[in-house]
Amino acid sequence: MNLYFRFALLFLWRIGHCKRIDFLGTSKINYRVLPLDCDINLHLTNSRYPAFMDLARTYLIAEIGLMKQFLKNKWLPIVNAAEFTYIRDIKPFEKFTIETKIVGWDEKYFYIEHRMVTARGLHCIAHVRGVFMCRGKQVPIETLITAAGYTGDMPELPAEVVKWKQFLQLKKERNT
Repeated sequence: MNLYFRFALLFLWRIGHCKRIDFLGTSKINYRVLPLDCDINLHLTNSRYPAFMDLARTYLIAEIGLMKQFLKNKWLPIVNAAEFTYIRDIKPFEKFTIETKIVGWDEKYFYIEHRMVTARGLHCIAHVRGVFMCRGKQVPIETLITAAGYTGDMPELPAEVVKWKQFLQLKKERNT
C-alpha cells in the first residue's frame, strides 16, 4: 500500500459516507491519475494498479457492511495471488473507476474481480485470491459470510478463475 494520502481520505471521508451493497454486489470507487502515479511513459504505472485495487477492496469491505467487524476483530486481509490483464493505458489526469466484486470462494479463499474503467472503456481486469487472518490464524470463510449477513448460495466461479485456480495449484505442485 503506497497511496497513504488516498488511504487516509478513504477512511476519513469515503467509508463514512458509502452506500450499502449486497455481499455479491459491485462496489465502485472513482479516482484520477495524478502525475506521481505515472511512469516515464506518461501513463498510470503498472505498480499503481495493485495499490489502487488495495483501496478498492477496502472500500468493498465497507460497502458490504463488514468494516466495523474487521476493525473490532482485527481481521486482516491478505492477498495470496493476483493476476492482471492490461488492455490499454490510463493517461495522466484521466478519471477512472474501479469496479470490485466477490466472484466466489472455496474452502480456503475468496476470489475478487477488479475492473478498471474510464470513459474510453475497459483498461484492466484483475483477479485476486485472498484470505482473512486474525492473530496468525485464518478467519473461516463461513464466519465472514455470516458476519456479512449473506444467506444465499455460493456462486459458481467464472471459468477464467477456475482455470487460474488450477494453474496456481500446478505451480505449487511443481515447485514444492
